Amino acid sequence: MGVNTRLVVAAAITDSLDAPRQLLAARRSAPSALAGLWEFAGGKVERGESAEAALRREIREELGVEIEIGDELVGPDDGAGVESSCECPVWMLRPGDADVDRLVMRVWWARILPGADGAAVEPRPLEDHDELRWLEPGAWRDVPWLPADKRIVEALLDDAVERHRRAYC
Repeated sequence: MGVNTRLVVAAAITDSLDAPRQLLAARRSAPSALAGLWEFAGGKVERGESAEAALRREIREELGVEIEIGDELVGPDDGAGVESSCECPVWMLRPGDADVDRLVMRVWWARILPGADGAAVEPRPLEDHDELRWLEPGAWRDVPWLPADKRIVEALLDDAVERHRRAYC
């Protein structure tokens, strides 16, 4: 029997999709092995659900906000076996074996949409997290990220620099 692959989606929530400066980090409260480490908000895609719909649902459940989804930060790893319609490159989180599912992630830039009244809406740690922190420019590496997220942070930094270059040149 082969290894099952589960798709996880995450949002790199920022203040601007064109020229990101701040990045939202969420501190895990569970399971105990991961508690205290930081990650991007998101979660597993349910059967029959599109990746983007899952991302919106997870952010609503975890942070209590609606998001605008921007560009995907395409990963370097093979997405073969993912249940979604996309066999696109992903970020490997866990290789998997006979006992545990292989976990792969797709990550999108996102920004929080204003409320119905047009006012800014602050995210809150409703589920799976005990603290949220807006990381300022130059401080994106300043929290202890989950090991699998560290290379994603580096890729986001590179992409943010590129976006700033395009925005100002």
